[in-house]
Amino acid sequence: MHTDRIPFIIFSKLFCKLSLCAVLCLLLSSCAPPKKGALEQTSGHSILKVEAKPGAEFQTVELNGVEYREARGAVGQYGGTFYDGSIGEGPKTFNPWAAYDGTSSTVGGMMVSGLVDTDPTSGEVVPYLAKSIQINPDNTVYTVTLRKGLTWSDGKPLTADDVLFTWNVINKNGMGNPSSRDNTLVAGHFPEIRKLDPLTIEFKTAKPFAPFLRRLGYPIAPAHVFGPIIKAGGDKAFSAAWGTSEAAKNPEHFVSSGMWILSKYDPSEQKVLYKRNPRFFMVDKNRQPLPYLDAYSLTFVNNMNTLELLFEQGKLDSYAVPAQFLAHVRELKKPEFTLYNLGPSPSTTFLTFNLNTRKNPDTGKAYVDPVKSKWFTNTHFRRAIDWAINRDDMVSNILKGIGAPLFTAETAASPFINQQLAKGHPRDLSQARALLEKAGFVWNENNELIDGQGHHVEFTLLTNTGNDQRENTGVNIKQDLAELGIKVNFKPVDFNVLVGKLNETKDWEAIILGLGGGSPLEPHDGANVWRSDGAIHMFNQREVKGNGPVNLADRFPWELELDDIFEKGAQTFGMDKRRVIYDAYQRLVYEQAPFIYLYSPLSLLAVQSRIQNANPLPLGAWHNMEEVWIKGAQKADAGEKSNPL
Repeated sequence: MHTDRIPFIIFSKLFCKLSLCAVLCLLLSSCAPPKKGALEQTSGHSILKVEAKPGAEFQTVELNGVEYREARGAVGQYGGTFYDGSIGEGPKTFNPWAAYDGTSSTVGGMMVSGLVDTDPTSGEVVPYLAKSIQINPDNTVYTVTLRKGLTWSDGKPLTADDVLFTWNVINKNGMGNPSSRDNTLVAGHFPEIRKLDPLTIEFKTAKPFAPFLRRLGYPIAPAHVFGPIIKAGGDKAFSAAWGTSEAAKNPEHFVSSGMWILSKYDPSEQKVLYKRNPRFFMVDKNRQPLPYLDAYSLTFVNNMNTLELLFEQGKLDSYAVPAQFLAHVRELKKPEFTLYNLGPSPSTTFLTFNLNTRKNPDTGKAYVDPVKSKWFTNTHFRRAIDWAINRDDMVSNILKGIGAPLFTAETAASPFINQQLAKGHPRDLSQARALLEKAGFVWNENNELIDGQGHHVEFTLLTNTGNDQRENTGVNIKQDLAELGIKVNFKPVDFNVLVGKLNETKDWEAIILGLGGGSPLEPHDGANVWRSDGAIHMFNQREVKGNGPVNLADRFPWELELDDIFEKGAQTFGMDKRRVIYDAYQRLVYEQAPFIYLYSPLSLLAVQSRIQNANPLPLGAWHNMEEVWIKGAQKADAGEKSNPL
């Protein structure tokens, strides 16, 4: 999982196997219905609720010694640029293996591919760079055969050596962002991986590991590019490679296995431009190379208002419509577009406190003021905050009724959501006060909350600027907690600053944030969040020095219990058995409240009518981008068509 949300163009390609009926029924039925009338109106654009229909299996066709994956959609036309936008200051890196935030993961992820993909109509894992995968009867050995003739965008062959390098050097050693390694360990052991021949790789896990097939979607890195970098400078050099400066100055240095090649990065205009990869391994039904588009443009803006305006001006082809803009967007006369309801969002929005009681080893100073740390680490305090927050008001005022309160770590988009906890509880200030009293807090004559040592309860709450929903959420929380006598200093900051505090300085008190990028069908995608040594165990982040073990001696008892739950869940097969295990983790998170979940919106997507072959689905809004084409477009040379922005 990554912090923050990601544009609709990228969606997790790693899903577990479920029947079509199970996936869609659970995806769409477990969400509390939006406020009556929120989606219905008699004028303006109607909203299409999408439904996945079973698709034929992907076929492999061999042409001139290359085994291509054949697309399933209608044949289209070449040419044109797809324009997309996102909120933020742009990426911190273009290195997808070192990215910690959704923006960086997105821009880097445009250029890479994994061994497997996900069929969005069924949720089943299907081969991608791989042509086939054989699994032994005890589910511990996976034999992967690559497609013949795969090449990187620079013409170098993509072989088993690249797979071994990616898994045994980058992933195993936790280089860049170690989250994938964290989520791949089985009973503390990393899989054994060996090359059988130039196109065949064997993966062997220490024990049966239910999520492993999905883990094969980890993007493959070019060994001929990163091997010399790592040999010369190790992890530090690898993490610095494919940085924003290199992207701006030398985009030709970037090598791709995906449908896009980096063409240009302009940090002053906050714009990334990709061009089509002529060596991409997919063709259409007429055996013509894909993608059809010449280029893909992604522009970053400072706030939601600017993003909406760009769509209104016809400068964005795709727009994830926030709830507060839906009424306005539906009445737009131009551009011509279709509006889709993709169901409950798989992302979460939550409030979290910094539970880190340690000191910075470089400065000797506590990451969190010890006075405040005593409050934050008190479960009664966190649960009191949970009871004091008015989620119904947030849904009504911030989401305009288009969504539901959220109380669980799994969202309504997940078949693993704990149904007993999903309805949560109403706001109850008397319950909040009782919990605070139990924790030793009192109120003075001015109704200000005071701790047992006489300190006024006051803390700083951060979120990222430009995200109206989160900024309004912060205002609501500030007002809600004022009724308990708590002073909240709410401060929106640049998202990159926020990520720096989470991952580097760790000097924060409370944050409103979101998590996205994992699969709504696989709870183990959150292991890097919930395990004590996880790379984004943000509420109690531990220092990682090199590749050595993290010191876990100071785990809270409930952290230890979460570690055990995720270890057990990964080694359990069968939907019903796994659901019992992941129900337990959700209950533990509900009771301990390291994250205080707030609300879950519906995913609404507007697509300009000039875009053809659009087929947004709950399991992937732009899962078939290689098949998308533009009505009336003219093919440009090398995808360098000018951007109207």
